[in-house]
Amino acid sequence: VTTSRRQRSSALESTASTSVSERPPSLQWDPKGYESWVWEREGGEKIKINYVAGGLDKKGTPLVLVHGFGASAFHWRYNVPTLAEERPVYALDLTGFGLSDKPLIEYNAELWRDQVGAFLEQVVKEPAVVAGNSLGGFTALYAASSFPKLTAGCVLLNAAGRFSSPDDAVTQGAPSDVFEPIKMFFSRAAIYGTFFFTKQPARIAQVLRQVYSVDAANVDDELVESIRFPSDTSPNCAEVFYRVITRTSSTKLPSRTIDALLPELTKHGTPLYLVWGESDPWIRPQVATKIQSLKPDAVRISIDAGHCPHDEKPFEVNAALLRVAKECEAKAPFLA
Repeated sequence: VTTSRRQRSSALESTASTSVSERPPSLQWDPKGYESWVWEREGGEKIKINYVAGGLDKKGTPLVLVHGFGASAFHWRYNVPTLAEERPVYALDLTGFGLSDKPLIEYNAELWRDQVGAFLEQVVKEPAVVAGNSLGGFTALYAASSFPKLTAGCVLLNAAGRFSSPDDAVTQGAPSDVFEPIKMFFSRAAIYGTFFFTKQPARIAQVLRQVYSVDAANVDDELVESIRFPSDTSPNCAEVFYRVITRTSSTKLPSRTIDALLPELTKHGTPLYLVWGESDPWIRPQVATKIQSLKPDAVRISIDAGHCPHDEKPFEVNAALLRVAKECEAKAPFLA
């Protein structure tokens, strides 16, 4: 269930504003959310998903943007308005994050993969380039490898995920290290306590400044509030945090690894791009280098930024995403 294309387009226009001169046009944070779609999972469970869309009157291959851990569609605030000037663009809140529902279910990579696949099929309704940051990067990769008919290309922006054969040089500084103290105390009470600590505005800002490692100027009150506010939207928030942390911090290998998914892209001819913040203190450049070694035709676009290049250096990332969309169309002209 979604609103009409015209309603979605006007909703974006009403939330777009021009920021200071050194920043692109930006979405405005709206705690009421933007557009909604009800995802009906197998078994009949319904989950309300928040998303933003723009450029729906434009032609061209759509872009679908997937946020990282703890973030939301709003983290693409400096990307959606600019990209929407040229082509359709969507950004959605993953289940359990942002302003989407936070049901008490099992949280794993398959949940978010299936959500993105259903979103592509039911909302976008045509093949799209799927781009994701951090956790959203692995989700984008998993969705692109699983739903090739719905995917025109895949973009990893400092994507999280594991390899089947861990390499110390690659995994050093990975996001799981942030939760190392939590992994020592896998009790629900300890992780609940961490949840209430990490949602404090000062702590959110501190972490963001750490990972916006080249230029932290875009770490502002609006961004911090967009991360803090959803943590108070449901009585399930602390339990959802516990379930996500215990799952993503597990020492066991996930059901699918990066190196297991890459051959699926090759099999289906899905282009892969790495738009990488080369100064990421969490997911090091060596990760992108290893992905390239496993898939030599992957195209790497380096950004002088940290873990969230799309918000730290939006001008450069917007140009990269528009380039990717055009190149994907050139490789499959029927998409244009």
